[in-house]
Amino acid sequence: MALKLTTARTVQPLTLAEAKLHLRVDVTDDDTLITALIVAATNSAESLMQRAVLPQTWTLSLDCFPVYAGPVWLLRPPVTSITTLKYMQASDGALTTLAGTEYAFSSSTDYAGLVVPAYDKVWPATRAFTDAVQIAFVTGYPTAAEVPEEIKAWIKLRIGSLYANRESWTSGRGNLSPNEHIDGLLAPYIMSVL
Repeated sequence: MALKLTTARTVQPLTLAEAKLHLRVDVTDDDTLITALIVAATNSAESLMQRAVLPQTWTLSLDCFPVYAGPVWLLRPPVTSITTLKYMQASDGALTTLAGTEYAFSSSTDYAGLVVPAYDKVWPATRAFTDAVQIAFVTGYPTAAEVPEEIKAWIKLRIGSLYANRESWTSGRGNLSPNEHIDGLLAPYIMSVL
């Protein structure tokens, strides 16, 4: 099983103006830096949560479909749609798109999307080969306004930390220690293994 980002998010959950307001920065001198910190902090949040913050496309590759019409779990929630579901035919290895009528998709859980064969259907036989099944799906909250405030607050706090501490090492008696309560903001959104 492999999960690969195929189309990254094109917008961020915070605007430059929102980040600058949080940082109490009125000048434009650091706009490029702050913009980069928004991206870095959002990437860190996504990595910690194993969740997509805004729309992006991922591809899940499997060596075969689950046995007995078992489910396929699509991680990196919230999963909103399936773009394509392709598989290598057992007979000739041709990469074939499975029709949407052959499977059912559920995004009713906030922890994973679920794909199963449609009612009274089974998964097709696949060639025994690496990445014989490829499912491309869209995940992430539809707009920045729909990203939970706890996630946005964590991103703002991470931006603040990165902006204030621009070196990878600190020295001296005034070292800062991490605030253990900050990561608690992300706790409800962190993916656990199914």
